[in-house]
Amino acid sequence: MSELIEASVTASDLAQRRSGVVIRELSQEVEFRAACVLLDRVWRPPAGNPLITTALLRAFQHSGSYVAGAYETDRLTGVCVGFLAEAGLHSHIAGVDARARGRNIGFALKVHQRAWALERSITKVTWTYDPLVSRNAYFNLAKLGAVAGQYLPDFYGVMDDGMNKGQGSDRLLVAWHLADPAVAEACVRPRDQAAVPPDAALGLDADAEGLPVLGSLGGPCVTVKIPSDIEALRGERPEAAYAWRAALRSTLGGLLAEGAAVTGFTRDGRYLVERKAEG
Repeated sequence: MSELIEASVTASDLAQRRSGVVIRELSQEVEFRAACVLLDRVWRPPAGNPLITTALLRAFQHSGSYVAGAYETDRLTGVCVGFLAEAGLHSHIAGVDARARGRNIGFALKVHQRAWALERSITKVTWTYDPLVSRNAYFNLAKLGAVAGQYLPDFYGVMDDGMNKGQGSDRLLVAWHLADPAVAEACVRPRDQAAVPPDAALGLDADAEGLPVLGSLGGPCVTVKIPSDIEALRGERPEAAYAWRAALRSTLGGLLAEGAAVTGFTRDGRYLVERKAEG
């Protein structure tokens, strides 16, 4: 375990250097306040209803949970918060300032979180994400090597922040197995891209108008497509965006409920799902 921890710290140091930030645990009220402001700027909740409070961050930090920030000199550019849970650590929320995106700061935060967890003998981190957001699906499944588990319909109930209002709160629960050699490799170099089997069934695709088209869910492998930018679609064509929500819930949600497994996510925005062999 000591070699694994040492390697994880080295990977974290490398990720921080590559992204141009220094990541540290937050412990002061001024740091918690800045973290709350950044997260609200990213998620855009309605006035008077912050996503998280300084008091809650203090409680998480004081009880031994993960509360960390990425700094560029003295400017906070990213935040990641997780709390201790039955699985080990549940990563609850993260955000990177819009001005600093595209520099792998979110990746550096997750690699730091992995090292932090392993130092505390935690080997599994879970979190949820909106399965319609392609960049997050690629980041979680392809880049980090997390494993998709449950599809959770309307997990948070009605949400009224700028990203989710009027679109339901379906989430995909993923698990990150920190001691997995594939995860260790992913933390230092890019993973091979997922390849679509030639005989894969098209479970969900898009038509010429960008609307979802239900296909066949038969066969050992099924591809499930999502829009390239669901967030833009929500602003421009909210009814189309909600149609994608319903279609994904019935296809991906239905497949996972039947025991199928997500085995990858492609650059062009397709979940690869493998069904259990019958008999």
